[in-house]
Amino acid sequence: MNKKIGFIGCGKMAGAIIKGILSSCYKSEFEIKGSEVNCEIAELAQNKLGISVLSDNRALVIDSDVIFIATKPNYVGNVLEEIKDEITDEKLIVSIAAGVSTSKIEKIIGMHRVIRVMPNTPALVKEGMSGVCKGEFALDEDVDFVMRLLSGIGKCIQVDESQIDIVTAISGSGPAFFYKVIEDMARAGEKLGLEYEKSLQLAVQTAAGSAKMVENRGELSVQTLIDNVATKGGCTFVGINVMNEENSEGMFFDVIQKTAQKAHELGK
Repeated sequence: MNKKIGFIGCGKMAGAIIKGILSSCYKSEFEIKGSEVNCEIAELAQNKLGISVLSDNRALVIDSDVIFIATKPNYVGNVLEEIKDEITDEKLIVSIAAGVSTSKIEKIIGMHRVIRVMPNTPALVKEGMSGVCKGEFALDEDVDFVMRLLSGIGKCIQVDESQIDIVTAISGSGPAFFYKVIEDMARAGEKLGLEYEKSLQLAVQTAAGSAKMVENRGELSVQTLIDNVATKGGCTFVGINVMNEENSEGMFFDVIQKTAQKAHELGK
């Protein structure tokens, strides 16, 4: 029997996960539905995603084995209060709402299985990076199941919930930080006399290629990759020295630390 998966909220991130599942080799194993309380939004989501989208959250939960909570964080409490009486021990709750802890969810719905996921926007192009953690009553099999689902939109790792704010800072917020680096490099090229679009293309492809090199580095360290390009006395060596003098490592530590702190505050 196919497992029934319901998405409460069918926005961009939920849509990316749904499309990832539907395009994966596992699609025949699942029946996917969604819900949006606004009838017009429900109809738009149904046409866009090609799935049945209800306008009744409780009905969706009753008819689902796995329920994704994909609303904005400030709506999660109200949604859980609405559906809690329909949640049974056989159902798995998966939350992708930023800053909402599994303990907060369990406090409302009781001793049920909860998995928390921190995805990121590159999931929209199937290059997502997600962090997964389990609540007090979730099983290892639940984690395995969710990670298999997420394989359709990129990669994922399992972490303790105490580490989820770090995941939020590195991969959840990280795309914006990389966009900023790419934009800054492109603008530097423009200021030095190269057309912006050409400079941007250079920065984008170099970022993509460098990420692939790191991913396929084998037993080499990232520092070795740096040293292989930044030969002593060369132009790259000069650029790396500038980055060291400006303490780029310290800057990025501050970026990640402050972002993680903010994520922690939002979760309170």
